[in-house]
Amino acid sequence: MSQWDSTQVKTQVSAAEWQTRVDLAACYRAVAMMGWDDLVFTHITAKIPGVENQFLINPYGLMFEEMTASSLVKIDLQGNKLDDNPHPINPAGFVIHSAIHGAREDAKCVLHVHSLNGVAVSAQKNGVLPISQQSIFVLANLAYHDYEGVALVDDEKPRLVADLGTKHYFMLRNHGLLTVAPTIADAFQMMYTFENACTIQIRAQAGGGELITISQAIIDGAVEQSRQVTKGLGGRLGWPGLLRRLDRRFPGYDQ
Repeated sequence: MSQWDSTQVKTQVSAAEWQTRVDLAACYRAVAMMGWDDLVFTHITAKIPGVENQFLINPYGLMFEEMTASSLVKIDLQGNKLDDNPHPINPAGFVIHSAIHGAREDAKCVLHVHSLNGVAVSAQKNGVLPISQQSIFVLANLAYHDYEGVALVDDEKPRLVADLGTKHYFMLRNHGLLTVAPTIADAFQMMYTFENACTIQIRAQAGGGELITISQAIIDGAVEQSRQVTKGLGGRLGWPGLLRRLDRRFPGYDQ
């Protein structure tokens, strides 16, 4: 784009990129609707389909509920802007995301939040406890990464990648929650489950009574149970309904 005109973005990108922009903007607004946002901080990134090492990220300074398909910024794996979008991005915020996108072919979307209950559980030595139905889906596919300070330098990337391995739920100790998924819808659904598991845990612990734990045998079968419950569609099962809710409460993400 030689000159930035947000009203023309849809006509200047591929249909696949535009759909990714719409879904990612919707995801940002859904995160805001759920109360998981942290003002303008944290990020959700998505790979542009069919293009090598090109991604979409939020313009730094816009609230999550303000995100639109045309306002999202196109960047490369190093966090360099690839379009004439006048909005700045937060290069430091892409450190974690770029490490995962670069290491995992299936990491089409990386969703990271600083939700209060998620951070609270991330500060607990034992992490996620097997005490709820929500927790078994997380525990069947969960990795941890110890806190190294604000993620600003590339030196941390190899350790992030090594700790994540092939998992899709990632708890950043003393920091927050992260999901890695092949679609934006899947990343959101996983975060919904992740945050709910943490919320239930904090409330159960606050009750003060002895907690009943779920057996490892049940956790081991959680992945297959999840496939059955979602009819093999994962996050795509509930995504259309979520978009309808956004259309009622936070319309305009598809602009």
